[in-house]
Amino acid sequence: MGTVHRLVIEHGREEALKKVDPAERHLVRVAADILAEDDDAIGVTYSGFCQASLPHKRLPSDKEWIRQSERLTLMIEPGRLIRPGTSEGEFVGVPYGSRARLILLYLQTQALRSRSREVELGRSMRDWLRRMGIAQGGKSIREVRDQATRLSICKLTFFYQNANGGTGFSSERIVDDGVLFLEPNGDDERQAHMFVETVRISQSFYEALSRHPVPLWEPAIRAIQNNSMGLDLYVWLAYRLHVLQKPTAIRWPRLHQQFGAGFKSLRQFKPTFISNLKLALAVYPEAGVEMEDDGLRLLPSRPPVPERQIARG
Repeated sequence: MGTVHRLVIEHGREEALKKVDPAERHLVRVAADILAEDDDAIGVTYSGFCQASLPHKRLPSDKEWIRQSERLTLMIEPGRLIRPGTSEGEFVGVPYGSRARLILLYLQTQALRSRSREVELGRSMRDWLRRMGIAQGGKSIREVRDQATRLSICKLTFFYQNANGGTGFSSERIVDDGVLFLEPNGDDERQAHMFVETVRISQSFYEALSRHPVPLWEPAIRAIQNNSMGLDLYVWLAYRLHVLQKPTAIRWPRLHQQFGAGFKSLRQFKPTFISNLKLALAVYPEAGVEMEDDGLRLLPSRPPVPERQIARG
């Protein structure tokens, strides 16, 4: 259990707030809320997304995204839409940011919960996002519609090292097909945009998810739902820690390669990474992670969701 959790347990929330640097008081609040949480709802994600994640920020609409981890490389290619009254396809860009990650978690969780590839992106998703603490105002709805459309029509390719030393790949779409609705954008109907309301998860992605699911704790996701790097680190730790047989060192260059998109140097990357790692650890009390001068040391840890809850979920 992390230092911030021990402070809360030993001294209580208010006293613990007085014992830390003001810049880290938000970690005490998050840790205290997590320790008091009794919601046992479980989410799930595909193991591939624990190793290579989506971009944090918007890219040019026609640009692909490539992210590499120790064992896997992910390439996401943007999809195209043909809007009413036009005859040419228009790139909509790859999905990005915390909203895209939450929608992707929703798609995967709903598919496995219902044991069906059919997933609604309408009212049920809005209810789930509300449970995650996302306000349902105009800007939020526009962001959700935009990211849902990007996710629905993008193409993924996972490259991996096979047993013979060569490179294998799996190329697929998250979604096979869906129903597009025209949604107004502001008061000008001419600026209306498309939104995918109902989708069918692709067979290949559904099978991969069913074979390699990583259980997550929904209250933890809710606590860090606005922080895309914090979400990435949480799902990575959920994937890595509970299968470790011994302490494992991860050096800064490898962490920069996997999580440092947009940071040209380690010097720029490290403060942001450490800040987000502390946030991820605040919502994962069981996580064993030690920070060292040359990187991290990961320790064998219990999963963020107890096995009895995984079975029940």
